[in-house]
Amino acid sequence: MSENGNKGSNALLAVSSPPHIRVINSIPSIMWTVVIALLPAMAFSVYSFGLRAALVLVTGAVSAVIAEAIMQFLLKKPVTVKDGSAVITGILVAMNVPPQAPLWMVSIGSFFAVIIVKQLFGGLGFNIFNPALAARAFMLASWPVQMTTGWHTFQGVSVLAGNVQNTMGLPEKAFDALTQATPLAAFKEGAKLLGEYNITIQQLSDFLFSPQMLKTHFMGNMGGCIGETSAMLLLLGGIFMLYRKVITWHVPVSFIGTVGILTLAYYNLIGYPSPHMVALSNILSGGLFLGAFFMATDMVTSPVTGKGMLLFGIGCGIITFVIRIWGGYPEGVSYSILLMNALVPLIDRFLKPKLFGT
Repeated sequence: MSENGNKGSNALLAVSSPPHIRVINSIPSIMWTVVIALLPAMAFSVYSFGLRAALVLVTGAVSAVIAEAIMQFLLKKPVTVKDGSAVITGILVAMNVPPQAPLWMVSIGSFFAVIIVKQLFGGLGFNIFNPALAARAFMLASWPVQMTTGWHTFQGVSVLAGNVQNTMGLPEKAFDALTQATPLAAFKEGAKLLGEYNITIQQLSDFLFSPQMLKTHFMGNMGGCIGETSAMLLLLGGIFMLYRKVITWHVPVSFIGTVGILTLAYYNLIGYPSPHMVALSNILSGGLFLGAFFMATDMVTSPVTGKGMLLFGIGCGIITFVIRIWGGYPEGVSYSILLMNALVPLIDRFLKPKLFGT
């Protein structure tokens, strides 16, 4: 080319090692997409539990942002609270507590999640465990009463809406005991009621796994932590994230599928009435959808390969099933994800793809 041609033609190209991949998603776009995906479930929690739920959610988010800003300032790092990662952590902490949880406890939980679990490990991208779930475990160990009580009462003594009535003719005290608890706790406590109130397994099964109850579980008009009640809205949020390619299907499908398959096989093996309804109830109840879509898929604390994600989800499902069936605590989602977080380096090491040409 002549000297009068394009001056840039003689410039050297910057060469870097592969892979040469460009993506539209950035950290802020991913984080705020997750916030948008959680909005329906958050709005429903405020509708169900009242302004108290809104206070808990705001407290969790604001506390997390303050904690991150303080730590980054003290560590002389750029303050990156605008990227939304702290907001997500605070929201998830709040969604993992009962609606009547003390605000000071929620604030301490957010500070623990951001300072201890995230920033002291190096900040975003370096934490080993999911910060919100680690905070939940910390709060459950520190304040077990506040974390296992304070469920919202919809009508009288019942956490359920008025469309679920004592149509099975259960003794009134038994009906109150079953409906005061969360669905998983009610199922776990149901065995005690069999002898105490002379209830048959069939009566218990017909009540706990009736179409009305399953509809209640799916819609979310029941007791539970702020963010785990409505399986329908959490599922919609998960589908939205799949559509935006923020997450992949591997972890949610393998996690939820494993819990469903193991529950179905176990209750079929012991001869429990309607094992398929028990399995469906276990899928819709507790924090399974919240954990499977919004916490187990955390790209920092989950495997990077498809096979690794499948193994991770299956492991979470197995541990959740074991804790729900034989553990002293009715729910096992949080602990299953935390335990599998610890195994992620090994999963990535042994399931990493082979280098081309080797």
